[in-house]
Amino acid sequence: MGRQSWDEHVVELERLLKSLSVRDGEGRTVDAEAGFDEWRRLTLRVRRSRRTIYLIGNGASASMASHMAADLAKNAQLHTQVFSDLSLITAISNDMGYERVFAEPLTRRAQAGDMLVAISSSGRSPNVLAAVDVARRLDLTVITLTAMSPRNPLRRRGTLNFYVAGRSYGLAETCHAAVLHHWMNLVEEAVKAAGSSGARGKMRRRSGGRS
Repeated sequence: MGRQSWDEHVVELERLLKSLSVRDGEGRTVDAEAGFDEWRRLTLRVRRSRRTIYLIGNGASASMASHMAADLAKNAQLHTQVFSDLSLITAISNDMGYERVFAEPLTRRAQAGDMLVAISSSGRSPNVLAAVDVARRLDLTVITLTAMSPRNPLRRRGTLNFYVAGRSYGLAETCHAAVLHHWMNLVEEAVKAAGSSGARGKMRRRSGGRS
């Protein structure tokens, strides 16, 4: 196989992003735009209810989880959590097994009405699947991002399931980052719009009492 040029790489990314698949919890295909709109709506509901968004993943997916947790907290004033404390990770891994590294703290912290965003290129990571099982049992909204095989088990377990057909980790992770940033932008824009609308309403009420 010859070396892929930059232009070919860009074309491949464009193809994958344009073919983004979204399915609901019943396995029904959802238009990508409608899927993002629903994800935004569910996120804003979490914000209004003062609930928590948990984000999980391994390796590069863990980095994306931390990145998005910070952006959502800073730019959209959402309460977010990632399980990145080294002492907690090593204690759970040593005593209970790495498969429980997300599920165990989620069991103790999560409540109905929270959201779990599960990122896994393969869709087969045992620790991510275990956490999703806990989240479903606790009645959390679950959003999954997967790639590789279209038959991966994580793709069937979310409230909304975003899938890109990337066959390499580089392509999968790049597409997942784009999906996450688009979600973040939609939420941030909605929060800013609501804030501007609320500020205008307050100004009108204040001016209404003056002659």
